[in-house]
Amino acid sequence: MNTQPIYTRYLSNSLYKGLLSGLERPLSRKIPRIGARKSAARKTAAVRAAGWIACGFLIVGAAPAWADHVEKHFKVDARPVITLHNPNGAVTVKAWTKSEVMVIATPATSDVEVDVEQTGNRVDIMTHPASDNVSGDELRADFEIRVPQDAELQIHDDSGAVSVNSVLGDMNVETVGAGVDLSDAAGYLSVKTIGGSFQCLRCAGQVEVSSISGNFRLLDMRSYHVRAQTSKGNILFNGEFIPNGFYELKNYSGVIEVRFSPGDSFDLSATSLKGKVNNEAKLIPPTHQQHFYSRFGNSLFGSFNSGRAKVELSSFDGTINILKRN
Repeated sequence: MNTQPIYTRYLSNSLYKGLLSGLERPLSRKIPRIGARKSAARKTAAVRAAGWIACGFLIVGAAPAWADHVEKHFKVDARPVITLHNPNGAVTVKAWTKSEVMVIATPATSDVEVDVEQTGNRVDIMTHPASDNVSGDELRADFEIRVPQDAELQIHDDSGAVSVNSVLGDMNVETVGAGVDLSDAAGYLSVKTIGGSFQCLRCAGQVEVSSISGNFRLLDMRSYHVRAQTSKGNILFNGEFIPNGFYELKNYSGVIEVRFSPGDSFDLSATSLKGKVNNEAKLIPPTHQQHFYSRFGNSLFGSFNSGRAKVELSSFDGTINILKRN
């Protein structure tokens, strides 16, 4: 017995073949009789209906297996707090002028759920498994988030990537392998990674970043306080040395590179116990004896111009470069 649905058999046989043959047959200029017109009209309508049904089947069959997302909006007051806990995924946060937080979350599968809740002036976002069959790699969700400029962010994203643009409130970002990219940020910025890289473009305020093996790029900086430490990564600082500012860059191995311009003013202390120190700045030697470790390794001390900012560079066996800005 043929268990194929009636409409499927109907499509796959006479009408569907009629549709194909009708598309291939050239138009006739001969005017049919009135009865023939009615018969042709009925056939044409049936063929068109079958065509629409077939197209519907094709569209449904082409739909992706999982294409769901969560979108929520929350009215907030000044200086709202947004927290995010996400095991894996890309997180993009941008500031806008609205007093509103918008969260668009895209879970990787139907076995991943995203909870978004508001408590007072705080919005909490959390990704969690919807079943016991979700592995660590599958527990993923991507986020597009819009916040007011003065929002405070607390982001925990183990792997993936974190990007924050034009948010001026305080920020705390912690990752395992996810890279962190901040631009036009201000406030107190604290970033901790294990293997993730870090880039800060046109950042102001106070910046503190630490990692085990991540590389740091601090570009066009306008911060008065920078503390960066990585064990096996490289550190590049190319920014303004603000008067009375403090800049401390440390690693165990790798390259620490600082770029300066003729108008900068800083006191410099640079030491690599087993590595090299390369310098292009014309320093004024200090008038007092430096710390005892200056007797070991390669060390460099002195003032550039009037020495209004303080710069401390240190490494165990890495290379330290103090170079002119192009």
